[in-house]
Amino acid sequence: MKAPLTSQLGWGLLLAAALVFPLVTGNDYHLTVMSTAYIFAIATVGLNLITGYTGQFNLAHSGFMAVGAYTVGILTVDHGWSFWAAFALSGVVTAALGYFIGILSLRLKGHYFSIFTLCVGYIMFLVIEKWDGLTHGTVGIMGIPAPGPIGGLAFDTPLALYYLVLFWLVVGMWAMRRITRSLLGRTFEAIRNSDELAEALGINLMRNKTLAFMLSVFYAGMAGDLYAGFVRFIGPGVAGVEHTFDMTMYMLVGGLGTLLGPLLGALTLPWLTQYLQFLQEYRFIVFGPILVLLVIFVPHGIVGSWQSWRARRAAAEGQRHA
Repeated sequence: MKAPLTSQLGWGLLLAAALVFPLVTGNDYHLTVMSTAYIFAIATVGLNLITGYTGQFNLAHSGFMAVGAYTVGILTVDHGWSFWAAFALSGVVTAALGYFIGILSLRLKGHYFSIFTLCVGYIMFLVIEKWDGLTHGTVGIMGIPAPGPIGGLAFDTPLALYYLVLFWLVVGMWAMRRITRSLLGRTFEAIRNSDELAEALGINLMRNKTLAFMLSVFYAGMAGDLYAGFVRFIGPGVAGVEHTFDMTMYMLVGGLGTLLGPLLGALTLPWLTQYLQFLQEYRFIVFGPILVLLVIFVPHGIVGSWQSWRARRAAAEGQRHA
């Protein structure tokens, strides 16, 4: 029998908890914190595909999130597009940019790839900050319209926006589950384990790495779209590399290369930082050692360590019955 967290029942319970969360909290601020966590969870799940499943550490991920956000902001504010039309196009723009950067960067391996993408991310930040005519520079883009109504559903309240973001998170998780459990997902894992072995098995490395990169940044772009429509204002800071490091922390704490881990990390760590706000500037003195201890004693993350424990237990039971 599957363990509850990985079974359909476990995922159903998580969804049920998310659906009733607004009824439990009754607080718009808590809804805003959780909605923002959902948005970054979508981006983190995308980063996990290229990093956790394919073995390529992309440090430009927040830059692609900014591309999605700015595409929506520019099209809606400067050109009068509807939010949903801009939302649809921004995913295409982000994936297309990911293709061109992917075919350049993915010829590199290991830390060389990471350094290259770090430079790409910084270039994205500089372009956003300096190109006043397109991105409004350091002023940012204000007055981004909220997502327009669909049928009789309007998204003009924190509660409505919460459920909208949750909907896209569920869609993103469902799609990622299908990807990682398919032959394509197994191909990505084979590349992560060994380029040489994967190539010997007939896997086209560049094609599959590029595809993984495009899918990964598509998730980042979708998260950026939702962030722009939720916050209604974006500035160059959204492209800052610190957001990529935050998402990396979510993956490491939750479990790199697992489906549930990045989601768990992205939903729990923001709340931990919120509860440490009373420490003000000292909160990082407390938060930092907690993360260090987790990395030392739980190196595979919460979900990864739990899965390893399950595997050892199953092996021990198998030996007992043999």
